[in-house]
Order: sequence, then C-alpha cells, then structure tokens
Amino acid sequence: MIHLASPNDAAAIAILAQKLWNHHDVNELTAEFEVLLRKKDAALFLCTLDHQPIGFAQCQLRYDYVEGTDTSPVGYLEGVFVEESYRHEGWGKALIAACQIWAKEQGCSEFASDCELGNTESLAFHLACGFQEANRIICFTQKI
Repeated sequence: MIHLASPNDAAAIAILAQKLWNHHDVNELTAEFEVLLRKKDAALFLCTLDHQPIGFAQCQLRYDYVEGTDTSPVGYLEGVFVEESYRHEGWGKALIAACQIWAKEQGCSEFASDCELGNTESLAFHLACGFQEANRIICFTQKI
C-alpha cells in the first residue's frame, strides 16, 4: 500500500531514508521530513506491507532550470528507496508513479530525476521506470 505521507510518518520515512542517505542522522532526517511534509511544493509517499514500512519516495517542485526540461515548475524525484528484500517487485515504480500523479496535480507537465554518474544500479532503475537520460555532467566547486 502506498499513501501520501503525513507528519506522523516522518520518523518511519527517516529510518528508510537513512539507508539511502547514510551520511545523515535519522533524527536529522526526521526533522527535515517533518518540515517538508508541511510544504505545499513537496510530497513524500510511504509504501507499507502488513503495516511495515518498506519504501518511500520524496518529490518536490523545482522552479529553477532542470536539465533537459522546457517548463516550470518541474516535478522532481529527490529520492526513492525500497528495502532490498522487496526490490524487483514493482514497488519503486509504483512510488514514482505516485510522485508523478502528485506532480501532475500540481500543474507539472514534466517529471525529472538524477543519479550519480557511477551509480549504475540507479541508472538502470530510472531507465526501467521510463526516464530518458537528458545529459551527463560533472560539477565543480572551489573554496574562495
């Protein structure tokens, strides 16, 4: 079952999200999700089986330029995660579909995402979900 998350779901989502973004603390993620879940331009979806959280997806509206798109705002998949034992069963695609429906309801006609250049598993997943590669870039920073 996939549902639009509420602030009450923030801690459960944070536990899953920490497995995706392991450089973040669960408490930090919980606080971040509690804020996001109150915003109109963001949505989180929680996937549960037998009342146990097994996956989530985070999407937001992006008003700045999104690589490969022509409109604004663009629905943007910020993250998606499904517990390893439930992968390849369609839950990730279903979570993305929920995000896309939400984005359409917000007036978006385009939906986008990204992954790190070396993350071949994520690349394959995105392509299997119907995304088309728009561009490859390397980003640079410099302390000044």
